[in-house]
Amino acid sequence: MSRLHQDFYRNGPNYRGGANVSFRDIVQTFNFYHIKIGRWVTPAEEQLSANLFYDALKDLQTILQVPASVISMAGRVALSFGTGGRPGACAHYQPAGRVLALAKNAGGGSLAHEWFHAFDHHIGQQMYPQLESPMVFASRAWLTADTFRAHPLNQRVHAIYAKLFLDEAGEQPSAFFNHCKTYDSQNGSLYYSMPEEMAARAFEKVIQTQKLKNHFLVSGCLQGETAKLGLYPNQAITQSLQHVWFDYFSLLGEALDAKYAEVRDE
Repeated sequence: MSRLHQDFYRNGPNYRGGANVSFRDIVQTFNFYHIKIGRWVTPAEEQLSANLFYDALKDLQTILQVPASVISMAGRVALSFGTGGRPGACAHYQPAGRVLALAKNAGGGSLAHEWFHAFDHHIGQQMYPQLESPMVFASRAWLTADTFRAHPLNQRVHAIYAKLFLDEAGEQPSAFFNHCKTYDSQNGSLYYSMPEEMAARAFEKVIQTQKLKNHFLVSGCLQGETAKLGLYPNQAITQSLQHVWFDYFSLLGEALDAKYAEVRDE
């Protein structure tokens, strides 16, 4: 049985009322700018996946308490399902074209991680316009850029990455970063200590620790093999990051609601 056909635990609202949705419904609900379905995806696989992804993205929207358009970065991100991918990867983010690519076996538990890569990429260009590159991720730029564009939202992201990458004094690398770096060094690799990967794992753990559970959206942050290796932030760091992330998304939601209200009133 493929991952797609597993029984993923979920305790969220019944958004669909028991009805099926399509990937076109997902595009329209969240304002993704495009959807591409692979030619080898069967109608049954497409239908099952669409329901799983719709519920997962709605759960993410509910957890973050943001307008639906935030999930697609206001229409700047596209979806691709079953059109290739990377060996061993259930889902991944393609910065070129801003595509959230989902494998045919539809990676249960990986969606929040990959969605955050899309978000990190989006806010990177908002925070660091001086870098003039379409490949900027905020987490990586935070470590290298001297300044960022002044804005209350950007200041919160700056505070989040300071908590994640630096010690309490804000002067040396954090114990979490050092642990990830040591693990990579011992295994002759460079992955777990990459800033964008550390940030994505930190975000997905924040999501998994919420009362609303969806194991298709995120799983493995607490009891999985990666978690047992200490490659997710500990609970203290997670709670600290949760406070600032939710403050960020609350402020973002309020700003967008006010913007949409102005448009409706015109």
